[in-house]
Amino acid sequence: MLYPTINELTKGDFNRYELSLATARCARIVTDEYVKQREEAEKAQTGNKETDKPINTLINKELRDEKAVRTAIRRIHDGEYVIVRRPEGYFESLRKEEEPEVEAPIDLKKIFAEGDDSEDEASEEA
Repeated sequence: MLYPTINELTKGDFNRYELSLATARCARIVTDEYVKQREEAEKAQTGNKETDKPINTLINKELRDEKAVRTAIRRIHDGEYVIVRRPEGYFESLRKEEEPEVEAPIDLKKIFAEGDDSEDEASEEA
C-alpha cells in the first residue's frame, strides 16, 4: 500500500492527472535544489584532500538520499507545496498574448524576380 494515499494528497479536490502533474513539477523543483547545492559544494572544495569534507556531507540529506518524486510527494502531503488549479481559459489567454502580429505573407518568388539585379550586372561586365 502506498502512503500517503491519493485521497490524502488530493483531499478530494483534484484528480489523479492533476496530482501527477503537480508532483512532477515539484520533483523538478527538488531536483533543481539538489543541483544548486551540489554546485555550491563543489565550489567550496579547496582541492586539499586532507582538510576538505566530502561533497556528500555538504548537501542536504533529504535531497541527497531520497528520490525527487518521493520528496515531492512528502512535501505536498506536509503542505510545503500547494496544488493550485488555474482558472478556465488561463492558458488560452497566454497563447493570445504571445502570438506575434503577422503582416501579409511575402512572396519570395516575386522579390527575387524584381529585386536582385546584381547577377545580371555581373554577367554583363564579363
